Amino acid sequence: AGFASAIVLAVFALIMAYKSIERFVQPVEIEFNDAILVAIIGLVVNGVCIFILGAHRQEEHIEHHAGSYRDHNLLSAYLHVLADALTSVLAIFALVSGKFFGQVWLDPFMGIVGAFLIIRWSQGLLRSSAGVLLDTQVPQGALDAIRQSIEVRGDSRVSDLHVWIVGPGIYAAEIVVVTSSPQDPDYYSQLLPKEIPLVHVTIEVHSYQSHLG
Repeated sequence: AGFASAIVLAVFALIMAYKSIERFVQPVEIEFNDAILVAIIGLVVNGVCIFILGAHRQEEHIEHHAGSYRDHNLLSAYLHVLADALTSVLAIFALVSGKFFGQVWLDPFMGIVGAFLIIRWSQGLLRSSAGVLLDTQVPQGALDAIRQSIEVRGDSRVSDLHVWIVGPGIYAAEIVVVTSSPQDPDYYSQLLPKEIPLVHVTIEVHSYQSHLG
């Protein structure tokens, strides 16, 4: 959902830039009073949404202080209202300048500036959400801790390890253990570090002989 929202943001910014350039080529008459009123109302509404979503993001930051997970749905919603608020601010500035100082060109120019900033935000969201989809957001420290917790016992070796994010700050894992003295998978499950929130773990155990064969 976060990845899709980032794409929508980028498309919105491109349309915004296209319409702004079109206004440079084909200027239209602006009803300044009505436009300023609508922009102010939009800014107030989006300001309230930013305050609410910002409080939730702060709670998320406190809960996941290590930065191991970002709620991309919450982030995408925050960026959407932030983009709307920015658009309203730029629109108010341009409209007031156009009404009182005759700087009508600022209206499409601010549209281009806003589009550029929104595209930059969407790029960041695209990178971070795509990282989750491609399983590249799992901290290396978590992988090392899982591997060491098993390999510290006897001659056990982790021959394959795959960990991915399945929710806010929680992980699933697939682990393949190779050892000369195989134990039940539950034995190795009990060795896993408790500080890593693993909610679903699949463990395969192979002896050296069967693994080599």
